[in-house]
Amino acid sequence: MTNKLDPWSSSEINDYSKLFEEFGISPFDNVLPEIPSPHMYMRRRVIFGHRDYEQIAEAIRTGAPFSVMDGFMPSGKVHLGHKMVMDQIIWHQQRGASAFVGIADREAFSVRGFSWQKCREIGVEEYILSLIALGFKPDGLIYFQSGCGSVKDLAFELGVKINFSELSAIYGFSGETNLSHMISVATQAADILQPQLEEFGGPKPVVVPVGPDQDPHLRLTRGLAGKMSMFRVEERENANGGKYLSVRGKGALKEALQELKKRIPGKVKLYEEHLDIIQTPDYPFLERLVSQINQPEKKRYFTAELEEVSEFANEIKPYEFSGYEEYFVFRKVWKLTRKILDEIVAEVAAEFEGYAFIPPASTYHRFMSGLQGGKMSSSVPDSYIALTDDPKEGAKKVKRAKTGGCVTLEEQKKLGGKPDECSVFELLLFHLAENDDELLEIREECVCGTRMCGSCKQLAAEKMYEFLKDHQEKRELAREHLGEYNIIYKK
Repeated sequence: MTNKLDPWSSSEINDYSKLFEEFGISPFDNVLPEIPSPHMYMRRRVIFGHRDYEQIAEAIRTGAPFSVMDGFMPSGKVHLGHKMVMDQIIWHQQRGASAFVGIADREAFSVRGFSWQKCREIGVEEYILSLIALGFKPDGLIYFQSGCGSVKDLAFELGVKINFSELSAIYGFSGETNLSHMISVATQAADILQPQLEEFGGPKPVVVPVGPDQDPHLRLTRGLAGKMSMFRVEERENANGGKYLSVRGKGALKEALQELKKRIPGKVKLYEEHLDIIQTPDYPFLERLVSQINQPEKKRYFTAELEEVSEFANEIKPYEFSGYEEYFVFRKVWKLTRKILDEIVAEVAAEFEGYAFIPPASTYHRFMSGLQGGKMSSSVPDSYIALTDDPKEGAKKVKRAKTGGCVTLEEQKKLGGKPDECSVFELLLFHLAENDDELLEIREECVCGTRMCGSCKQLAAEKMYEFLKDHQEKRELAREHLGEYNIIYKK
């Protein structure tokens, strides 16, 4: 069965593995070993897929600039599903990411018909307070789409590269779709690309943690990143099989290409719409190339990277030269050359009022199921737990939740339970059991029939009560500190 991904409906995915083939999402297991101290969702395979997360993992390891961006449509109660996204935003922020959170009031206005005032009230009272209470730091940017000039301006520019047939293919839009809904799509693409604007430090890797239903936004934005960029850097081969880098700029100003040629040392051939770098990338060449970077922070970063490469070269012994050639030349030097060139290309593009967007990365996490089984639905209060629910009521919802246990106690002891079909175990897996060993023990006892559903419900209910009580106390503290945060409201 073909999966249909719709950002505006309550989606249910029956087989996550099919998304790898149907939509080009990569398995997260492949990148997991590259991540220092991975998040609980990563370790527990709650995050199952990604696009280009390798560049984020590298930034975390090396200290390179990167951003995390996500948004919330202010259309209802903030619940545990939203908490999953907030947890990931905060985790990336703690690891050095500049964090951007958009309140998608343009989307709520166009899709749900909410007033601007209602969007603001829900945005603050539900989402922003919980985000801060969960640990979002004041150095991040929180904004309402309707009040953020840079997002609105960029959305307008992106609109030049979007046509109706493309929106119809990605989202299923028809002649009945209103224009404001289409504009809200361009606005969400602008949300995702905004961290790469010059006012926020220029091009850098950006990760967007989402459920798979939001992937249409990522596919659209990744395509727009390429369409909007003045140049693209490509790896090519000459007639002898040798590799070289080429900077392509279809429609780019000749003056911009000429400026690039000035800033790239060594052997460079300039053509009508591109230039080829045929200089062998050795240490002196890289040293001169780094000197052409204007931004002090990025120049320091690449200088440190170059010194690391140099130290590696000096440690290589002559009898290891074949290993040196394979690892050092083709992996370290070539990769570093590409990264430095990307930075210079981005600076030149900015000087000539162009863009050099890096296609955004993304992670994909499993949906939480409803407490009664099936899909979680905002129209069915007993199917979800809101972060603003009374703690006692939240605990009661847990005790009424569907489990993966057998009908009778005797069958449970004999056959064991099914934790993968249990919404109570899912609460422990996603939110309530911080210790992996404790969670594994609960799972094994359930499968073996030594743990009964009543004890699991009691444990989860107690943990849920404590979590909601603590979270709501922190929400009130967050309210007192709202003024310390960089929040852009609609004027």
